[in-house]
Amino acid sequence: MPLIKSSIIKQITEAKVSLAPLAGITDYVLRELVRENAPSALITTEMISSEALNQVNDPVIIKRSDKQSPIAYQISGHKPDLMAKAAQILEPLADIIDINMGCPVNKVVKGNDGSALMKTPELAADIVKAVKEAVNRPVSVKFRLGYTADSMNYVEFGQKMQEAGAEFITLHARTRAQMYGGSADWSKIRNLVNNVDIPVFANGDVTTVEKAGECLNISNAAGVAVGRGALGDITLIGRIEHFFKTGERLPAPSIEEKIAALKKHLYSEIELRGENTGMKFFRKFYPYYISGIKNAAKLRSVLVTTESIKEVESVLNYILKDEYSMV
Repeated sequence: MPLIKSSIIKQITEAKVSLAPLAGITDYVLRELVRENAPSALITTEMISSEALNQVNDPVIIKRSDKQSPIAYQISGHKPDLMAKAAQILEPLADIIDINMGCPVNKVVKGNDGSALMKTPELAADIVKAVKEAVNRPVSVKFRLGYTADSMNYVEFGQKMQEAGAEFITLHARTRAQMYGGSADWSKIRNLVNNVDIPVFANGDVTTVEKAGECLNISNAAGVAVGRGALGDITLIGRIEHFFKTGERLPAPSIEEKIAALKKHLYSEIELRGENTGMKFFRKFYPYYISGIKNAAKLRSVLVTTESIKEVESVLNYILKDEYSMV
């Protein structure tokens, strides 16, 4: 059985599902929408640069509401002192401090952050120790199988993170070299689960309730972390939470429900960021909400270029016509 020291960690493992961090995606608004459907799941902020946070305190990126607990604030960086200071800034807001050691994006890795830390396990451990000593919050780490297929050190790396003081792990079952391609290898997560004494959540390709159950069975993890699967479906994490609790599979949202969620998401981003910035920020979400709809490519090209709310509403009303349906 995993060694669970914190009541927050206990709550998370009882829910068995979390919203994984996605840079520029899991912002205040998306977290609010997910929480409305998933009362107990862990939700995680987008990646927050420790360097940037120590220079400028961005009120939008760190914003939260009372109902967002349990919440993990994820920080990135490779300098233990700056990571510790960033954790201290976030401590009043966070239930958990999560450390990003899995981001595969080139600009992050070139700065020796994210999954680049898997190449320097001693430095990674020093970061965990520094953060752990700096804050009175559980510390978690998110990482990958390894940097490449030839250097899959996830078991040893996970053990070292545990020894350094991490109380919770999320493992994305791909290497850095895979980025988001190919398939996540959930069976490898079981290897880590069998070799550490702290809870491990499985991440990668959990896009439906059925896949969540399959992933849990194969990985033997304490829970699943849902990232891209939640895009365009703000109810997925709540439906997974409900399934793990009751065994009941709630239906996926209808096209009407997806469009209603899109509107709520869009209007909330506008309220948070202002109309011009909110409209532009939201463009990345349109493809997910209208995926599978007839003529989605043409509709998407209109939605991602328009700066008019009226035009957006016109397209959405068109989608909702009686003759329109999912394909």
